Amino acid sequence: MRRILPLFLAVLTTAGARAAEPAPELVAVPETIVARDVPPIPRANVRDLLPYENIRTASLRDWHPKERRMLIGTRFAESAQVHEVAMPMGARTQLTFYRDAVSDGLYRPNQPDQVIYSLNEGGAENFQLFLLDRKTGKTQRFSDGKSRYVGPLWSRDGKLLAYTSNTRNGRDMDLYVIDPSTPGSERRLAEANGTWFPTDWSPDNRKVLMNEYISVNESYLHEVDVATGQARLLTPRPRQGEPTVSYSGGLWSRDGKSIYTVSDRGSEFLRLVRLDPATGGTTPLSGDLSWDIESFDLSDDGRWIAFSVNEDGVSKLRFLDTSTGKTTAGPDLPAGTLGGLTFRPGSHEVGFYVDWARSPSDVYSYDADTRRLERWTASEIGGLNAERFVIPELVRFPSFDQRTISAFVYKPAKDRFPGKRPVFISIHGGPEGQSRPNFRSSNNFLTDELGVAQVFPNVRGSTGYGKTFQNLDNGRLRENSVKDIGALLDWIAKQPDLDASRVMVTGGSYGGYMVLASLVHYSDRLCCGWDSVGISDFVTFLQNTQEYRRDLRRAEYGDERDPEMLKFLEGIAPNRQAKKITKPILVSQGANDPRVPLSESDQIVASVKSNGVPVWYLVGKDEGHGFQKKVNTDYLRAVMIEFIRQHLLGGEAAASLE
Repeated sequence: MRRILPLFLAVLTTAGARAAEPAPELVAVPETIVARDVPPIPRANVRDLLPYENIRTASLRDWHPKERRMLIGTRFAESAQVHEVAMPMGARTQLTFYRDAVSDGLYRPNQPDQVIYSLNEGGAENFQLFLLDRKTGKTQRFSDGKSRYVGPLWSRDGKLLAYTSNTRNGRDMDLYVIDPSTPGSERRLAEANGTWFPTDWSPDNRKVLMNEYISVNESYLHEVDVATGQARLLTPRPRQGEPTVSYSGGLWSRDGKSIYTVSDRGSEFLRLVRLDPATGGTTPLSGDLSWDIESFDLSDDGRWIAFSVNEDGVSKLRFLDTSTGKTTAGPDLPAGTLGGLTFRPGSHEVGFYVDWARSPSDVYSYDADTRRLERWTASEIGGLNAERFVIPELVRFPSFDQRTISAFVYKPAKDRFPGKRPVFISIHGGPEGQSRPNFRSSNNFLTDELGVAQVFPNVRGSTGYGKTFQNLDNGRLRENSVKDIGALLDWIAKQPDLDASRVMVTGGSYGGYMVLASLVHYSDRLCCGWDSVGISDFVTFLQNTQEYRRDLRRAEYGDERDPEMLKFLEGIAPNRQAKKITKPILVSQGANDPRVPLSESDQIVASVKSNGVPVWYLVGKDEGHGFQKKVNTDYLRAVMIEFIRQHLLGGEAAASLE
């Protein structure tokens, strides 16, 4: 008894001490998110994530028509808003204040105190148009509050705004013009069949140049007479048996006698060309580059065309002197991506934004005459040391048919993370997309803090490598792109510094389909997966996506109304093969998603859970095609990190918390 009593008292003391210990503080679930089967997350597990959640970006929206200042898009609260910057590295003055993301941001040419912007309420992508009058401080919405309004474009004299909307029938994007400061002045200029959007006004403001988009492989240019609404096709449609042609963008020359555009007509790649509106003939201007021209703009006087070339994923800025036809290189920029090319009115200074591995998107300008490069914004990176962000390596590997597939690989520092590293494969969406050597924002946490290698493959069907490669996943070839992931797993197994036994696959939208399909075919080689707003069944997806998107997606995936194609699409649907998914998955979805509806995630979650497989499911009640609001993205990142700790890192995660 003498021996037992002290032992009994010791047990009581220990139990009392444990009872006195405070419960660990948990990450709170926002009211805007429904979290199902997500375990409580101790805040200590994600204590180092905070700096990575406070990284900003900036993008160029428009130049002031008279002064050297600009509108940019950046986030200081929940979502991106329109700001004005009055000089290089000047203060950012916020002009819009909403919880939802604001896009566009255009000065009115003849009244720059008036600004047009678009609001994406609830992420539903029924963009609404607003006119802000900075003199009065008043804002008015001039769209109907329920339809989709896109592509706002001022006439050169600022009297009219052109845009397209599906107001008429919810499907077709018709062309409208309006004086937004005059209620009731809206006029439907031309009825469209499918998806059309304006690209330019003619120099005399009498015509609007329109792009008719059918698919990434097929689009056409039209001109619409503003007085009559008469539309005229400028680019010939192919005869039966001829390949389709793509035209991207379009700007009238300053004399109005020709049009500059980007096209793959007669080429494997998208080239900068001059189009003769009278004949439809084109003259190549950018030379015989074996890469796509991704964007361009024309200076006010017509002297310079600035254009960006996508060279193996890296943007290169070049300039074409239209008077001589000579092309010169632009500034030496970091190996990343470039966007938003826009000449400042009345000058040869072009603005753009650059994103690369060690810097989020920031705005710059370059003068073609003086060759002066200036930085306009310096976005915050949460106080982190940018030099620690990993610069990716471009690798190539053979697939099942010996087709070469490329990928960008971000590897953690060997001195901090020795041994074989777990792998996070991220597959881009689209499929008309491309992984490029971008800044990885909060995902830098994976490499810098957890020692996870990140791999961003460009499977067949990706853009940027020519239209032959782009078409290798069309129709019945769909699962060949999934086989490219199998080939990537083979490549990982051969790398001395990568751990083939710890591989996770992630992706959003079409990339979400790729995640689910990879788990169907390679569950024995994967630890887990994260499907964000992914397609789980092409048939139900095509039936339930918004009507204005349905034909666009049929052009890529196949028409489910055809009995043979229906049978094929049902056969490859991950949801119909869910019993083959045996590894844990995280699923995230916006409740208001107009592209991949909530039902796609609901059904795969139910199917996989019925197998007894762990499924963590997050639904953003006020989100659309992906999470945008900071409160939601912060929680999603915390869940993702905890999911990775439990299902990818295993014992290594526990050690990292000690």
